[in-house]
Amino acid sequence: MRPELSDELAFAAARAVAAAAIAASHQIGRGDEKAADQAAVDALRTMLNGMAIRGRVVIGEGERDEAPMLYIGEEVGLGEGPEIDIALDPLEGTTLTAKAMANALAVMAFAPRGALLHAPDTYMDKLAIGPGYAPGLVDLDASPADNVRALAKAKGCEPSRIGVCVLDRPRHKDVIESLRMVGARVHLITDGDVAGVIHTTDPATQIDMYIGQGGAPEGVLAAAALRCVGGQFQARLVFRNDDERGRAERIGVTDFKRRYDLADLVPTHAIFVASGVTDGMLLEGVKVQPHGVRTHTLLMNSATGLVAEIRATTPKG
Repeated sequence: MRPELSDELAFAAARAVAAAAIAASHQIGRGDEKAADQAAVDALRTMLNGMAIRGRVVIGEGERDEAPMLYIGEEVGLGEGPEIDIALDPLEGTTLTAKAMANALAVMAFAPRGALLHAPDTYMDKLAIGPGYAPGLVDLDASPADNVRALAKAKGCEPSRIGVCVLDRPRHKDVIESLRMVGARVHLITDGDVAGVIHTTDPATQIDMYIGQGGAPEGVLAAAALRCVGGQFQARLVFRNDDERGRAERIGVTDFKRRYDLADLVPTHAIFVASGVTDGMLLEGVKVQPHGVRTHTLLMNSATGLVAEIRATTPKG
């Protein structure tokens, strides 16, 4: 076990993320994405600053001039205890929350200092499958149809039994056509590709694979979850302009065509925690009840093997 990543720390992280989910839940269905995000940021930052860590945000709300709180490079915690790098998305699914749609989450990952890729705020091509398969079974540079065929062969089933999660975006038109050509079941989501990747680890979701282009920071968060429970993840940064290349260069990215795997994104153990804001396939959303506020949180610590679902009730106050 990494001494920095105790289960005590993991449960403290879970309480912090649940607080962010509760704060964001007050904005469900109110149509204000910024207010929902800010509520989650405020709550998570307050909780982090009360933890006995020397924390550094490496994936957060943006660069310092773009985000007044939880910006990249911000130091959080009490200034004592283990040195921790933090990747976070206080509210993955601001639009989902504002519109009272499914699958909004509060998400965070902890790793020892230097053990999370400092992903720039750009896009990333992603390919993920769950645990239990031979390394290299799927390939980011192969066609979606070929990857479905390879996974189906490994599972001993027809391609029509393979479920693939894809963000519903015009840029994925060719991906979706390739998947449907081979007969795969395509699960389209409007937002929230961290949850989309994690779905590949749970047979109950009937999602076997995630393919598509989404945010690079979210890719690192999803990789932290796979680090805890197994699975395969391949990715490549996508740059649309010189400004995005400049952002990457400022944090040390020099090979713009590099293909990353799970060990590149999260090379050591990690803690991953997600709490539901709205109901989804992965987690139930926040529920206000007469005796308190109920949350549903997924907590994983690869250093100890902990995998837990926490259903907790916070008294109203």
